Amino acid sequence: MEKQPIQLPVYAKMAQVILGLVALFYVLYIGKDIIVPLILALLLAILLNPVVNFLDNHKINRTLSILLAILAAFILMALLLFFVGSQLARFSDSVPQFKQKFIELNQQLLQWVSETFNFPPNTINEWVAKTKKEVMSQGTSVMGQTLGTLSGMLGVFLLLPVYIFLFLYYKILLLSFIAQLFQNVPSKTVTEILAQIKSLIQNYLVGLLTEAAIVATLNSAGLLIIGVQYAVVLGIIGAMLNLIPYIGGLIATALPMLIAITTQDATAALWVLVLFLVVQFLDNNLIVPKIVGSKVKVNALISIIVVLVGGALWGVSGMFLSIPLIAILKVIFDRIEPLQPFGYLIGDDQPTVMKSLRQRKTKK
Repeated sequence: MEKQPIQLPVYAKMAQVILGLVALFYVLYIGKDIIVPLILALLLAILLNPVVNFLDNHKINRTLSILLAILAAFILMALLLFFVGSQLARFSDSVPQFKQKFIELNQQLLQWVSETFNFPPNTINEWVAKTKKEVMSQGTSVMGQTLGTLSGMLGVFLLLPVYIFLFLYYKILLLSFIAQLFQNVPSKTVTEILAQIKSLIQNYLVGLLTEAAIVATLNSAGLLIIGVQYAVVLGIIGAMLNLIPYIGGLIATALPMLIAITTQDATAALWVLVLFLVVQFLDNNLIVPKIVGSKVKVNALISIIVVLVGGALWGVSGMFLSIPLIAILKVIFDRIEPLQPFGYLIGDDQPTVMKSLRQRKTKK
């Protein structure tokens, strides 16, 4: 006598799914110091894989090919960081000037608030002093957290080349493991999914780098025309922040506006706002659709949700990694029949009402 499978009620299935998601997010959160460097290294390894294959095809030892590719990538990264760091060092020399100007603007703002809303100046000054005292009292803990973050970033920076090397060196082993893991799935399907994921990651990362270079050029040129100090470094920082979807663009706009209003006047800050709005418009409507958007098709609602979730789990790194990770999930969902509705939900193919109705009638 065959045993009948146990049929759980809907609420029991939902409870299992919710508990599973809670456990998954908890593991992702507590293991972020291990998981984030591994994911970053995997993405960079996929990006560098064509370079390694190119060197392999020219009869260079594979180990040496991997080392040369990693060395070239980190030299380019070090040159960029050196340039930005040297500009920031020059920027630090002007901090006293910015501080004095900011104090003057702060006094003018307090005076305007007092005159406009009939607040007694003493009340405003007491509130400002109280706020300043609270911030100073938390300064030690903030400094400790900052040092901890910097040390963590240094550790990641040192581990990345090791992880990248191992991913590239054991590429065949890892691909064979995935093929054995999904023996019940046709090998052709597994191969197609892996090839699609590899192509998506490579094209997406190359597209992001191209987009960042174009945005940095537009930002720097515009800030130079306006006459904002440290235009080049602000343009590069703005382009790097722009890689964080939605949220990064706001910070990238606020920073040069603050510099403009403290070194020049409100008119310059307004021109900076106009500049970044124009660059954002060009980026969203021309650059991203042509360079990046065609590679990763995720609708805006899901993008915002996963960026916020990524930020809550892994901080800034999670915001950056959220879009490529959800795009990888979409590739997998689209190729597995029971999960295809989730892939459809993630995508940006907006159906018309009439089309949906026709599909329902056809099914009936």
